[in-house]
Amino acid sequence: METIAGKVLDRLGWKITGDFPDIKKSIIVFAPHTAHIDAFYGKLGITELGINYKFLSKKELFFFPMNLVMKKFGSIAVRGVKNQNAIYQVAELLNNSDELHIVISPEGWIKKVSDWNKGFYYMALKANVPIIVASLDYKVKEMGIKGVIYEIGDYYSVINQINSLYNGVSGKRPDQFVLQTAE
Repeated sequence: METIAGKVLDRLGWKITGDFPDIKKSIIVFAPHTAHIDAFYGKLGITELGINYKFLSKKELFFFPMNLVMKKFGSIAVRGVKNQNAIYQVAELLNNSDELHIVISPEGWIKKVSDWNKGFYYMALKANVPIIVASLDYKVKEMGIKGVIYEIGDYYSVINQINSLYNGVSGKRPDQFVLQTAE
């Protein structure tokens, strides 16, 4: 690992696995997200990959002076932002960029959530970009790219592929990571 971020991860015992695909734009699904520290590790991992990205974060984190940290962190506020729908906001960002990857944790919370937010799917569909599945596995201290979903026309197929890719992945609090059911 060459960057400062990579050296920090290496020092903390984390390995990055999987190569980032040669894709200019995507929605990156990042899970499990069961502890606040996941955002720190995720930021380091994404930085080490050397891609142009933005994290989606809940708007409640954007209060002064935390908003300055969040913006420096590469985050943009979503969910309940007045006169803005996150799906359209992200699709517009992607459509107006030559290269950009939007990172989102569809669980939405650091607690056990059995119904993931479907926004990531609709963002990818509206912007016509693939979904990259990235993970943070505490059991083996590995983070990285699990796979890419190019065919995104059917939500249930996408969820089944995501579930298959996350099979066996363990969060910091393993009992709080639940895969989305395709119902």
